[in-house]
Amino acid sequence: MTLQESTNKSIDAIRAKSDCAMLFLSLGKDSLVLLDMIYPKFERIVCVFMYFIKGLEHIERWVGWVKARYPKIEFVQVPHWNLTYILRGGMYCVPNTRVKLLKLADVVKAMQLKYGLYYTFLGMKKADGMNRRLMLKGYEANGYENNGMCYPLADWTQKDILAYMKQNGLPGPVRYSLKASSGVGFNLDCMLWLEKNYPQDLLKIYKVFPMAERILWEHKQKQ
Repeated sequence: MTLQESTNKSIDAIRAKSDCAMLFLSLGKDSLVLLDMIYPKFERIVCVFMYFIKGLEHIERWVGWVKARYPKIEFVQVPHWNLTYILRGGMYCVPNTRVKLLKLADVVKAMQLKYGLYYTFLGMKKADGMNRRLMLKGYEANGYENNGMCYPLADWTQKDILAYMKQNGLPGPVRYSLKASSGVGFNLDCMLWLEKNYPQDLLKIYKVFPMAERILWEHKQKQ
C-alpha cells in the first residue's frame, strides 16, 4: 500500500463515521494538501483559519483562491490562540493582563461546539519535529485519530507533500524567506517581505502592534 493509499484509508475510516468534518487550515502546504484530499469525500467541510492580523491583503488573496478551488467549503476566520500570549505579555504592544490564555485545543473545542462537528483534521506530521513525532506516534494504533482529532498526514515528509502538490497542480503558498516556511509574525524575514511586496499589510500590523516598527528600524540601523 502506497503512502497516499494508506492516507486515503485513514480519511475513509473517518468518512464512514461522519459526512461532515472540520479542517484547521493554515494556508500552508500541509493543510492545503489535506484539504485537497478530504474535499471530494465529505459533504460538509468547515475550514478554520487562525489569523495573526485580520484582513491582510496578501492572505485574503489566498483565501479567495481556496474558496474558488473548493467552492463547497465553509471558511471561518478566528484569532490565533498564540495571540493571547502576545497580547497578555505585551509583545510590541501594551500588555493586557485581562486576556485569557488559550491553547490550540481550546480553539478546536470552541469551533467543534459552534459548528456541531466532532471530527477535526490537522495537517501535522512526525517530520515536523521531535514533539510532533512523539505525540503522533501515540496515535498510530488508532489510525492517527484521537478523540475526534485526525492526523492523516502523520507519516508524510516534506518531499511527499511537494510531490503531491506538483502532481495535483497545487501552487506553493506565500514564503517570506528561503528558510523553513512559517506564517505571519514578528520575524525580520516576514517584515522585510511585507515592506517590499505588501507595505499596506505592514501598516495594518503596526496599527495593532505599534512597537513592531522597531524590528525593521533596528535592522536598518545595523546596515
